[in-house]
Amino acid sequence: MDDLFAAHRQARQAEIAPLATRMRPRTLDEIAGQPHLVGSGTAFRTMIEAGRPVSMILWGPPGTGKTTLARLVAAQSEAHFEQLSATAAGVKDVRDVLAGARRRLGEEDRRTVLFLDEIHRFSTSQQDALLPGVEDGTLVLVGATTENPFFEINSPLISRSTLFRLDGIEPTDLADLIDRALSDSERGLGAFNLTIDDQARTALADRCGGDARLALNALEIAAFLARSTDSDITFAHIEEALQRRIVRYDKAGDQHYDVISAFIKSLRGSDPDASLYWLHTMLEAGEDPEFIARRMIVFASEDIGLADSSALSVAVTAGQALAYVGLPEASYALSHAALYLATAPKSDSVKSAMGAARQAVAETPGDQVPMHLRQAGYQGAAVLGHGEGYRYPHDHPGHIVRQEYLPKSSSETILFRPTDQGDEAELAKRLKEHDQILGKPPRDQRPAANQEPGTRD
Repeated sequence: MDDLFAAHRQARQAEIAPLATRMRPRTLDEIAGQPHLVGSGTAFRTMIEAGRPVSMILWGPPGTGKTTLARLVAAQSEAHFEQLSATAAGVKDVRDVLAGARRRLGEEDRRTVLFLDEIHRFSTSQQDALLPGVEDGTLVLVGATTENPFFEINSPLISRSTLFRLDGIEPTDLADLIDRALSDSERGLGAFNLTIDDQARTALADRCGGDARLALNALEIAAFLARSTDSDITFAHIEEALQRRIVRYDKAGDQHYDVISAFIKSLRGSDPDASLYWLHTMLEAGEDPEFIARRMIVFASEDIGLADSSALSVAVTAGQALAYVGLPEASYALSHAALYLATAPKSDSVKSAMGAARQAVAETPGDQVPMHLRQAGYQGAAVLGHGEGYRYPHDHPGHIVRQEYLPKSSSETILFRPTDQGDEAELAKRLKEHDQILGKPPRDQRPAANQEPGTRD
């Protein structure tokens, strides 16, 4: 009788489950995308089909098949499947699973696959509790994470697992999945005899950020809307189901760093269109606008500098405008600043000069301030020789006079080298005249001081 009720519950659950759950792949061939993992002859597929899985970390965006792959690992190896969520499970739950796995292995000669969703949320002590079972093979751990595992998972656990990375599903693969769900009468929407026009299919496949779960959930809503109006699925139904374009972006994860990197590199590359695209990707996704403004202020000096000194003022003013009016109105000022920075002449001379200066200071830690440059405005300074021989520049033609301004051991050091970009070209001419008065050889004939490696992000 219990089996009868259990079967009824399972059948009823299958009926009311979301489309994404009903369409969960039952074989490797049904998986959308991930050809590098499930394609013919790949190491991952070969391992699963041989029924000899290893502990692994599946790293990838939401809706790319991590849970499905974990279930297939257990099914192909005829192992018992356990699932825990790191948001709810604790050390006690892990120990209970380990105890059950040891009993099962001893009494039934059957292995256990533990699928641990969001493994990056496990604390260090919780992750440590997994180590004994993983190390001695009592259980096969399949951890799923959307975060970079090298930042979020203990090194001992990573070293005992194989890392497999999942990619966002390509729109063409999502389009195939959409068609399959519409035609499948057993698990999908085939009983409704619905079709979807090309524009709607393309929109749904393109606007889900490579997330199959999101695509199927939106398709189910669109199908309901179409049935209620007695029509097939149109672009309007998809727009209604999605509400707006989905921006795949995690402010605490890789996308946070990847998108800001793309933004800065687009500014540096003088591409205003790409700069605006990445700026508004961040704004639409809810990124902290102050973070964006701070990065633009840094960029103005690091990558433009003296080639256009106004760039710093524009970036700072955009940050002030953000503080005054907030979003969404401040998006005008941020866009204004991004366009200015992208189209301004570029020079990294400020960054290079900073690196050279730090290197020079590090190499001459004991250098003293020359006597003629020392403070002389106090009683007794003259007795010490402070200020003696100092020549006041404003008393001389052009308000510049030859004298040494660096410590003696660093007198030959050249730290700043202007480029030929923007305002720096004119600055280079003026500096050449100054160098002649100061008795310095031309800067392009003197080797530059060693510089710190500049960042390339």
